[in-house]
Amino acid sequence: MDIHITARQIKLHPKIKEHAITELNKLNHYFNGILRCNVVLRQEGTSEQSKIVDVSLHLYGHDIVATEKSDNFYKSIDNAIIKLEKQLTKIKSKLQTKDKKRVRAVKGKL
Repeated sequence: MDIHITARQIKLHPKIKEHAITELNKLNHYFNGILRCNVVLRQEGTSEQSKIVDVSLHLYGHDIVATEKSDNFYKSIDNAIIKLEKQLTKIKSKLQTKDKKRVRAVKGKL
């Protein structure tokens, strides 16, 4: 998986970047065909206000986007990963049911 992290109008701390990379690498457990991941970290208002994380995953034939806002970048990253896990499991289950239907159709013709 190719991971690109962008910080807009803020200076990105290396620990936040490391946390984002480790959490994103855990997504390979849910879906194996992730090609590219783009993460955008930005801040809205002053330093005490909300931190926003936009994560977009590019799969074979699908694009998934999750946006999360909280008072901390770590919380925002974790919540966005939870959203992506749900979306990936849904896509994976749909693909598996399609494959089962194709296999059953071929077996029925034999």
